[in-house]
Amino acid sequence: MKNKKRAVAALCAGAMLLACGCAPKEEKPTPNGIGGGGDEVRLTLWTYPVGGWSTKETVSSLLSTFHNQNPDIRISIKTLDYDTGDKVVEDAIKTGELPDLVLEGPERLVANWGARGLMADISDLFEDDISKEIYPSVKEACRGTDGKYYVYPICMTTHCMAINADLFKEAGAWQYIDEEHRTWTTENFVKAVQALKAYGMEEVAAVYCGGQGGDQGTRALVNNLYGGTFADAAHQKYTVDSEENIRALQLLKDLDGVKFDSELVGSTEVEKFCNGELAMAFCWNVFMEVSQIVDNPNLDFEILPMTFPTDGDAPVLQGGIWGFGVFDHKDQARLEAAKKFIRFMTADDEIYSRAVLTSTYWSVREMPDLYVNDELMKEYSMFTQYLGDFYQVTPNWAQARTSWWNMLQRIGEGEAVEEAVKKFSEETNQ
Repeated sequence: MKNKKRAVAALCAGAMLLACGCAPKEEKPTPNGIGGGGDEVRLTLWTYPVGGWSTKETVSSLLSTFHNQNPDIRISIKTLDYDTGDKVVEDAIKTGELPDLVLEGPERLVANWGARGLMADISDLFEDDISKEIYPSVKEACRGTDGKYYVYPICMTTHCMAINADLFKEAGAWQYIDEEHRTWTTENFVKAVQALKAYGMEEVAAVYCGGQGGDQGTRALVNNLYGGTFADAAHQKYTVDSEENIRALQLLKDLDGVKFDSELVGSTEVEKFCNGELAMAFCWNVFMEVSQIVDNPNLDFEILPMTFPTDGDAPVLQGGIWGFGVFDHKDQARLEAAKKFIRFMTADDEIYSRAVLTSTYWSVREMPDLYVNDELMKEYSMFTQYLGDFYQVTPNWAQARTSWWNMLQRIGEGEAVEEAVKKFSEETNQ
């Protein structure tokens, strides 16, 4: 843990240095940011918690560079969280007080707000040479079924899970994981839970379902146990009612030591894990480790990030993509100013590196030297090989997320798994 704390400290220091604008390039103000009128354009930027982009002070330091070079565009910031952010946006839709720019992923910007006609088409941003370097799978996820692009991607990650290595060793459960490859089988997952339960842990793991926050973890857990999927390959239908998923949900329901907990969401599951109350966390990624090591003084055990258990096939991990979208206010000046900001943050390698490092995630184009000599990021980079399909653009995605945690709650309350997944399909496959 001490080594990891040193690695995290170095990572945070580097990210803060870049976020604060301590870059060697000289910043020279440009007289007219949009290129002509000189009238000030005021924009608002709302950011979901994407690493350091969730901190207003950090984002302000990034924006200062943009403001210095574009004095006729002023951007104000509002930070959102995943527990209440969607309600804030929906309320803003009703009142007509939406922001200009928003930093989030395709599951909201494309499958939800884009599909509802609320987002501006930013396809022209993908016509320059630097945009051609974006990974094809990432680029495809940013486009709606109408062929229009509603997200310009900034960063990406692969979500995983984590275990309390100290507890696993003390309980005799360490033998059930492949430490080198960070993989384990479904059979060994069951054995590990049983060993930890016998060791004295009343609650080994939690299938959290108090809301949709962190639901990528529970989805990946269920899908991996017996090789199920959440949606079909064409992203037209949800496949939660498959035999594989039903079998996985039944296993979790019956496994002593695993609790379906309607009091927890992803963030509170992480808190319980880091306080030693759970032996594993299903809501995890590199930013979770960075934030917990920095902010949690009670964290006194070794964290080992892991893939989700599978029945023999290679694990399939849920990916995250984040980028900028523009709400369509039918105002050409504001749209052009917003696109200028996106170009500024992505076109120049130096500025773009600062944006990605602030996220504590990975670039959406090849930048092999971005995290050179960073042991923590090297550790987590091994999970990118298991990146699976980005199915969050399947139609009716917002309903699917709600139906998922509602389904888990009903299973935890005793409803038959077959009946619960049937209701899920009826609600989502319309």
